[in-house]
Amino acid sequence: MTSEELIQKVRRIEIKTHGLSKQIFAGEYHSQFKGKGMAFSEVREYQAGDDVRSIDWNVTARLNKPYVKVFEEERELTVMLLIDVSGSRNFGTMTQMKRDMITEIAATLAFSTIENNDKVGVIFFSDKIEKYIPAKKGRQHVLRIIRELIEFEPQSKGTDIAQALQYFTNAQKRRCTAFLISDFVNATAMQKGKLLMEQPLLIAQNKHDLQVIQVYDRRDAELPDVGLLKLKDSETELRTWIDTSVSSVRQAYADAWQASQTALDNLFGRTGTHNVSVRTDEDYVKALMRLFATGK
Repeated sequence: MTSEELIQKVRRIEIKTHGLSKQIFAGEYHSQFKGKGMAFSEVREYQAGDDVRSIDWNVTARLNKPYVKVFEEERELTVMLLIDVSGSRNFGTMTQMKRDMITEIAATLAFSTIENNDKVGVIFFSDKIEKYIPAKKGRQHVLRIIRELIEFEPQSKGTDIAQALQYFTNAQKRRCTAFLISDFVNATAMQKGKLLMEQPLLIAQNKHDLQVIQVYDRRDAELPDVGLLKLKDSETELRTWIDTSVSSVRQAYADAWQASQTALDNLFGRTGTHNVSVRTDEDYVKALMRLFATGK
């Protein structure tokens, strides 16, 4: 892609997603995510009924009378986008590839963030942390994020969501709102009867306000009846021939997808993680609005 083509693509995405964020999501975003953090404001004299845990002992000792710390809702929010850039995102059989929809969703969320004068940052991950963009404000920062979403080529093709969540938890010390965007292909690996990503997800969910967005293609879930078909795993690059005219083969493929989805649904239920799934030929606006509605 030439620099001119990149500029044009960034501009097209900006026009589409900025309009969506401003017209549709600003109010929903603001009502859901604002005011979840508390910041120190001042101290005042202790009054009957105050929580003794809020007493400021240093001030109390200095003034010889009890004082308590007063907190107020934080007016500034940090939003982090955890973006899966593994090889499986480069797949799409319907209207667009998964990476294109992920880019638009991320851009919409980023513009929603700066529309409310908040900061947004990004973590790109595969089976390693590929890139970290610290949270900042402003349109130019969002445009940089969009350019990275379009151009970025990861060093690895695999997926390790557990590692991404651990990195996020360690890197982001203050409570924030985060969106984990992935197709969750090869994400249901087990160890000792538990999903590898369960504990990191639970820790991240307890520390932050974490939302999950799954982007998938229709052919991730089902195979067409088209006879012999050569398949390639875009993460492991393993190739295999299968006969899609055999109904049991198609059924086994669909069953494997459903088993993976059931495992993810159960995981999100156990950890209390709000989540939504959207297919590449569906309207992601409706999916995001569902997510915002359930997150209130």
